[in-house]
Amino acid sequence: MNIKQVVASLVLAAGTALPTVTLAESPTIKAIKDRGTMLCSGHNGSYFGFVEVNDKNEWKGLDIDLCRAMTTAILGDPTKAQIVPLSWAQRFPALQSGDVDIIIKATGWTMGRDTELGLQFSIPYFFGGAQFMAHGDLGITEAKDLEGGTICVEAGTTIERIAANYLQSIAVEHTMVSYEKASELRAAYLANRCDSFVAWGPFLAVLRATELENPDSHVILNDQLSNEPISAAMRQGDEEFVDFTNWMLAALLIAEEEGITSENVEEMAANPPNPKIARLLGAEPGMGERLGLRDTWAKEMIAAMGNYGEIY
Repeated sequence: MNIKQVVASLVLAAGTALPTVTLAESPTIKAIKDRGTMLCSGHNGSYFGFVEVNDKNEWKGLDIDLCRAMTTAILGDPTKAQIVPLSWAQRFPALQSGDVDIIIKATGWTMGRDTELGLQFSIPYFFGGAQFMAHGDLGITEAKDLEGGTICVEAGTTIERIAANYLQSIAVEHTMVSYEKASELRAAYLANRCDSFVAWGPFLAVLRATELENPDSHVILNDQLSNEPISAAMRQGDEEFVDFTNWMLAALLIAEEEGITSENVEEMAANPPNPKIARLLGAEPGMGERLGLRDTWAKEMIAAMGNYGEIY
């Protein structure tokens, strides 16, 4: 059973046992409703596959679409998501100051962030770890061969520390150079100012496959430096917003497991094949009231954005 099946199964089981109560209103959801827009984290450039800006200055990617799904659940319209460009270092201060409502931006759920930064995290929606990519003409496949090399990394991420610790553990002497923007890091690597650059493995895979002119000239090394759960980050103290975020993600996973798609969701809501789908899509009342939302919030979200698999 994969992680999506595990999460969906646990959430479905929990959903059948929940009492029919109305939760206290989330201050964050109230602020979003009063404002009429939801403030979501973007990036200061493109983080390929997750938070990107295309040549028409339009946002796209997994994390962007999850923010739009959440916006639809709260406001009924994905276009009411407002994307705020942020560097890695800016994301948590921006959340704490209220400049954004939530961070959905390839963010690892770590103990330090959870216990020291005044943050709360959702259930994981992705798992991924840091890896190195190197120029193919170096003829290397493992990090031990980076001895004496220059390694570039994006500033303000846990990856810089993870990479340094890993290279120390295998006794590889190196020079680490950090860049504030992903575009600067990419330019430095392509200009051969770095022998390698270290980043999140899924990002490297998308970058290599879709953005580099000659993918075969670049090698993602075999070493897996970490395997982090990736979650949405929220301000401490708004438990109702955490509950909503967890159920928003769970609804997308459940929809995928149950075969509910953007194409068939209206029909499934009109003729639900079983009680759990009836509850999920609002044909049976209760799911909205518990979260301070419309009973049809999940149906509207899936109709607009699709299930988790469609978004992915």
